[in-house]
Amino acid sequence: MTASKSERPVVLVVDDDEGIRQAAVTFLEEEGFATLSASDGVQAFELLADLEAPPALILLDLMMPGMDGWMFCKLRQGIRMLKETPVVGMSSASMLDLQEPMGIDALLPKPFYPKELIYLATRLAARPRRSLS
Repeated sequence: MTASKSERPVVLVVDDDEGIRQAAVTFLEEEGFATLSASDGVQAFELLADLEAPPALILLDLMMPGMDGWMFCKLRQGIRMLKETPVVGMSSASMLDLQEPMGIDALLPKPFYPKELIYLATRLAARPRRSLS
């Protein structure tokens, strides 16, 4: 029996590159995740505002026009509902020097292999969260 969309872990995919965003959505949905997608940080916050519960994971491009992934992470820290949501940062730029503690749980270099994406999503979306009450 297949789980309904509401019972599947939800992954929010945020990337300004439509091809990468759609590929990530396709790979995740093929593995049983429900997905939401946004083209930048502002659109992501708009989607998140309409949710009753936070997503199980946020897959976040770090370098986008408008609100990039770093600004998204800074603002996210002030939102109680999102503080415990794991974030996978994605970037095609060298990420070796990214040492800022911005709430990034893992880094996924672009281009990525589908197996890498699914491994991280499966591992992080299933991580238990602390109670926020």
